[in-house]
Formats: sequence, C-alpha cells, structure tokens
Amino acid sequence: MRWTIGRTLAASMLPFVAAACSQQPQAPAPATPEVGVVTLQEQDAGIETLLPGRVVALETSEVRPQVNGIIRRRLFEEGALVSAGQVLYEIEDAPYRAALASAQGNLAMASASIRSTRLQADRYGRLLAVKGVSQQDYDNADAAARQAAATVQARRADVMSANVSLGFTRIRAPISGRIGRSLLTVGALAQTGQADPLATISKISEVYVDVTESADKLLNLKDAIRAGGVSRDGASTVAVQLVLPNGKTYPLQGKLAFTDTTVDPSSGSVTIRARFPNPDGTLLPGMYVSAKIVQGVRHNAILVPQQGVSHDAHGDAVALVLGSDGKVAERKLVLGTALGDKWIVNSGLKAGDRVIVEGLQQVKPGDAAKAAAPQQSMAAPGQGARPELGKE
Repeated sequence: MRWTIGRTLAASMLPFVAAACSQQPQAPAPATPEVGVVTLQEQDAGIETLLPGRVVALETSEVRPQVNGIIRRRLFEEGALVSAGQVLYEIEDAPYRAALASAQGNLAMASASIRSTRLQADRYGRLLAVKGVSQQDYDNADAAARQAAATVQARRADVMSANVSLGFTRIRAPISGRIGRSLLTVGALAQTGQADPLATISKISEVYVDVTESADKLLNLKDAIRAGGVSRDGASTVAVQLVLPNGKTYPLQGKLAFTDTTVDPSSGSVTIRARFPNPDGTLLPGMYVSAKIVQGVRHNAILVPQQGVSHDAHGDAVALVLGSDGKVAERKLVLGTALGDKWIVNSGLKAGDRVIVEGLQQVKPGDAAKAAAPQQSMAAPGQGARPELGKE
C-alpha cells in the first residue's frame, strides 16, 4: 500500500520537475572583444641609420725639433689653446749663434777679396787689348774674379743656413688648436728624427666623425633613389646627429662631408665622414660615438607601430589586421628601418589597413572583434631609432 502511494506521488511530481528544469537560465553568448586599432596612411619618412663612429680632429700636428739641443724653456701650459706661430719651446742657442757669427765672418772675407780680383781682371782685359799681357794671364785673372764671386754666394748661403738653424731653436706651433701634454721637460735633449714628438696639437673647434656602413646597404639606398622611392637633395644637406658614450644626444647637428670611394676588403664596409662643430670641446679625438644619419626621404611610406608587430614560430614579422567584415586576419610583413616606435613596412600592409595594436592576446586570426581607439598615445616617428630589421 505504501509503495503504491509513493509511486503515485512520484509520478504526479514529474511534470513539475520537468517544467522547473526547462525554466533554468542559459549561459550568455561571449561578448565580441574590443581591440585598439590604428588605420595606416601613406606618409613621407626619413631613412635613418644608426652607425658606430669615432671622433677625429679636424687637424692634428706633432711638434718636433728641427735642430739638436738642450731644451731651455717651455712656454705653454699643457692642455691650453695655442696659436699658429706661437713659441712653445726654446732650445739652447749659443752654438747656433756662434755658427751664424762664423758664417758672417766668412762672408765678409769673401766679399773683401772679390773687389781686388775683379779689378785685376779688368786691368788685364785692357792690357790684353794692347798686347800688354798674354791671353793666359787674362784668363787666369778672369777665372779668379768669377771664383771670388761664387765664393761670396756660397758664404751668403751659409749665413742664411745659420740663420735658419738659429731660428729653429725657437720651436713654434705649426697650427692653432689645443696642445696636449709635453713629452720632454726642461733640460732634456731634443733631437731631430726622435721617435716621440715634443707635444701634439689638435684643432677641435670642429671635428670629423668617421663611421662605417656596409656596402650592400649603400647600394640598396642608391637603388631606391634611382627608382624614385627615396629622394635626397645632395650630400651637403644630409643631416647627422650624434649619440655620446653616456647615451645623451649631442646638441649640435653635423653634416655629411663625403663618402669614401673605396670599400674596405677586410670588412666590406665604406667609410662615411661627417663634420661637427665643437665649440665647447665636448668631442675629443678618439672618442667612440653613434651617428644617426638621415640618408634620404622615402615617399608614400607605410609606417606601422612596433607594438602591432610580432613574430611567428619561423621568426617572420606578422601583424593582425581587422578587416571591414569585423574579422581578424594575419599578414606577413617585410620590414625596413625603424623610425622611433614605428617600422617602415616594405610589403605586407597598405594604406587603409586597420592594424591591431592593443588587445592582441584576446583575438586570433578568424575571430570577430570590434575596433576601438588605442588607449596609449602613438609617438611620432623619428624618436629613438632602433637597429634595422630586414633590408631596404
């Protein structure tokens, strides 16, 4: 009896249980994710290359003795600015003054004898006309007069040479610039042809910066210029900026002076020389720096923010693009030079493409997404160049 009643109650409850189950809420469909996109546009972009370089003085001269002698005085402060022609050292000049006096005495004696020999040659010439002397006597007198004149010229040259040697006892600055340390002190023996100079002068009010670039990149740039995709007004207008060893940017801008006409066979690179003003002496010869060279302007370039570029398993650069149908697609890219926080795109993207730069982790190719403005501001190109990836 109890079993029959329980079975009847259970059967009567089934419709209510089924109705309750059918009224439970279903899980909502996932919302379409929002992603930050940037619409690409064509624009002109400067092609910048960051290359290692070394500072070279505009002019460098070694101060060397032209005569032998003991250094008597040093007339400059080490590290000071000196002018061309300024006396730097004095060498003991007593031997050279004595040599000059001796040369002057010899010249005086030669000059005294020339008058008598000339007068005798003239008298013999008149006597020869009346057969008063033989031809041989006249020839000997004329030869003696000519020899006396030649001797005077030789003694005059000796005086000039002695004067030059005496002048070399005052060692002068050959160029204007900043002089370094003195390698010899007062009392030391200075000799012509010695291995070390007395000091070195460097003109650093302006300096050169020599950088090297691979020959293939220069060829690619020239090809782009010939094709019309890159323009350059001329070598004299190419701007160069320096990054100092402490990471700071040198405040004064330089200009490209010239590109070497030969390729280094050991490295396959070409030397590029730029010229910089250096009024405060910040740039010192031998200093290693980085030079940012604006080699040209690429017209109608496509620039993509670097945060929108990633790499696949093969190492290829890729970007996610939101199509007009709201679907995400992947594009493979060939990248050129980095300009600030953007890459120049050689192929893979075009003007009007909407590149996803935020929310990349929320979507994958084929997913639907909604476009939104990026929350982070996009920096302007040309700020903080990075190493190149790929080729132009």
